Amino acid sequence: MNAYAPILVLGALGAGFAIFSVVMATLVGPKRYNRAKLEAYECGIEPTPQPAGGGRFPIKYYLTAMLFIIFDIEIVFLYPWAVTFDALGLFGLVEMLLFALTVFVAYAYVWRRGGLEWD
Repeated sequence: MNAYAPILVLGALGAGFAIFSVVMATLVGPKRYNRAKLEAYECGIEPTPQPAGGGRFPIKYYLTAMLFIIFDIEIVFLYPWAVTFDALGLFGLVEMLLFALTVFVAYAYVWRRGGLEWD
C-alpha cells in the first residue's frame, strides 16, 4: 500500500482543488445574468430556431466524422505495423496494402460526396 500512497495523495489533492475551485467560483463569482448569457453560443452566430423533433443535419457532419474515424483507425494500425515490419515479411506488406486500399476507397467516397469542401 505504501507504493500507492503518493498516487492517492496526488489524486486527493487534485480532486480537492477541483471541488474547491468550483465551489469558490460559485460563491464569489459575479451573478449578472442577462438574456445574451443565457442563450446558446454558436460561434458568434445568432442561434436559429429548430423544429420540436430536432432538425436534419447536413450529410457533411457525418462524412467528416466518418473521415476522422477512418484516418484515426488507420494510424492505430499503421504504427504497430511499422514497428514490426521486418518480422511480418511479405504477408504483413500484402495485408497493409489491402488495408490501405480500403482506406483509400473510404477516402474516395467522402471526396466524391463533397465531404472535403466547406462552402
